[in-house]
Amino acid sequence: MHFPLRCLRLTAALVLVLCAAATLIASASAGASTASDGRPGRRGILVVQVEGAIDPPNAELVLDAIDRANDDRLTMVVLQLDSKGAVGTSVGDLVRAIDRSRVPVVVWVGPSGAEASSGATLLLEAAHVAVASPGSNVGPADPIRLDEPDESPVAAARAELARLAAARGRDPQGAAKLAARSLSAEDAARVGATNAVRPTLGETIVALDGKQVTTAAGALRLSTAKVIGEGRDRRRQPNQEVVFDSLGIGGQVRHALLGSSMAYFLLIAGLALIVFEFFAASVGFAAAVGAVAVVGAAYGFASLPVHLWAVALLVFAAFGFSIDAQAGGLGAWSAIATVSLLVGSFFLYGGSSELHPPWWLVGPVCLGAWVFYLFAIPPFIRARFSTPTLGREGMIGELGTADVAVDPDGVVTVRGARWRARTNRATPMERGATVRVVAVEGVVLEVEPEEGGAKDYRDRGRSAAKGSESGDESPATKSPTPEAPAPEFGS
Repeated sequence: MHFPLRCLRLTAALVLVLCAAATLIASASAGASTASDGRPGRRGILVVQVEGAIDPPNAELVLDAIDRANDDRLTMVVLQLDSKGAVGTSVGDLVRAIDRSRVPVVVWVGPSGAEASSGATLLLEAAHVAVASPGSNVGPADPIRLDEPDESPVAAARAELARLAAARGRDPQGAAKLAARSLSAEDAARVGATNAVRPTLGETIVALDGKQVTTAAGALRLSTAKVIGEGRDRRRQPNQEVVFDSLGIGGQVRHALLGSSMAYFLLIAGLALIVFEFFAASVGFAAAVGAVAVVGAAYGFASLPVHLWAVALLVFAAFGFSIDAQAGGLGAWSAIATVSLLVGSFFLYGGSSELHPPWWLVGPVCLGAWVFYLFAIPPFIRARFSTPTLGREGMIGELGTADVAVDPDGVVTVRGARWRARTNRATPMERGATVRVVAVEGVVLEVEPEEGGAKDYRDRGRSAAKGSESGDESPATKSPTPEAPAPEFGS
């Protein structure tokens, strides 16, 4: 009884061992077949959207995507590119990352109307597969960096483009033409600077099925598409998951602040808000927003080729406008400030002309600042710090509240309206204190504490001086008049 049972157990164990061995052999054979075929597998396709200047946020996005694709052994990375060039970062770091990548990196310049110029042209040529959409433009690559146009001459850009094209199996001479010229997508493909022209991202992905590329891992044959449907409904679609990636909220904010036009606009708007809050005689929401805008502009200027003297002109323009705004209208300072604003706006940046704010932005910004300072602030000042002339003297004796500490000047609220106010230096009043109006001079109220103010010895001295000038003597200083002698008795 025990012998047959043991035989049965031995037989079952032997069968399990044989099955495991067969599985290992099949896996090894499949692995060898895959290795010999050079297929990277179907582990997903990562699409990275690179829009605007290739600045530090966009450069970090591309580098992180390439590292993640290599760590996860994805099928490939596709960069959807629409950029006028590099600012504040080195495109060489991105080129080296693509050279070291074991995963194929594809660049598609799209959608229609996109462009890849300056450093973006080098990024296109560094890709294992370079594709552009109809209606897009490629080149020129010079200058490679918009903020340092003299760093790499045209000859250096031409040599680098030829080297990258030769390494990727494209025409070096055709790629070298992109150093100083802008070519359409069709012309770039015709001269061999790019691999193909594809209208959409999806068509770009499925068209790469079966294409062999060479990466740091060697020659690989891509598998990116499958056929679905039958007859006339047959079509190709990606055979694996396509994941899209772009800048997060923080990256988008940084990318926006590093834009030359945005930094310029934030500086002008921030200065205007700070001046407005100054005339409001308090520190509130407008001042906070203005300060944040100026800080944002300073962040952008840190990575841009800014002329400090032009920034000084823009600040001086705000100062000049504020002088005439307080005076209540146009004047000599308005003309000086207008010239300073225009000169500072057009000469704010060095580097490539691509960084200069366009005229259609400078014009409305300067006009808006001019109208704001000279036509919006003066009425605000008049409405905030004045009331009708009739009846002002009737305010003498009225009680109010100090909105801003009066020491000796400040702002008070009387009868529901805010007034500029001043007091005796010997009787300063804290914010929130109750004040009494003792005199009205134009649009300025003379106030004192509710219980009465102390007298300043300087005021007493001034009163005495006025009395002496008028020829009146106080009783204390008048000389006594000699009395007439009393008549003698019997005279």
